Amino acid sequence: MTAWTAHVTVATVVEKDGKYLFVEEQTEGVMHTVFNQPAGHVEAGETLIQAAVRETMEETGHQVEVTDLLGIYTYTPPMFPDRTYYRFCFLAKSTQYFANATLDTGIVGAVWMSLDELLETARARSPLVIKAIQDAQSGQKFPLSLVYEHQNSPLISNLDA
Repeated sequence: MTAWTAHVTVATVVEKDGKYLFVEEQTEGVMHTVFNQPAGHVEAGETLIQAAVRETMEETGHQVEVTDLLGIYTYTPPMFPDRTYYRFCFLAKSTQYFANATLDTGIVGAVWMSLDELLETARARSPLVIKAIQDAQSGQKFPLSLVYEHQNSPLISNLDA
């Protein structure tokens, strides 16, 4: 039996003119491409917000400014019951687009779609993709101050013990 693993991930919901920024991507265990928000794992040494900005750029070519926390979501995929994803989802706005950006491996491209268009594809990567858009459309948002991310400082690192 495989040990259970927690995965800390981030995602951004970026809206423009009633459409949302999605990533069309290949994913493990699925034959066709799926649609997801720009999302990925938090890397060592970065904050949740830094990870969200980085992942959005790497997967879409859009530089974003994170404006609000949309929500914290959990998901255990049926095909991988030994994994649980803890997803910190942020609202963000695109501040610049780099059309010639090299996108991460496995990313087909970035697309703008409405929620209805996403639902018509029946290719959302997980239920969290749909839920995040529904939450954004309902006006759900929380201030970024809700997320406290301690940055180690040489002056106070000895207090962490």
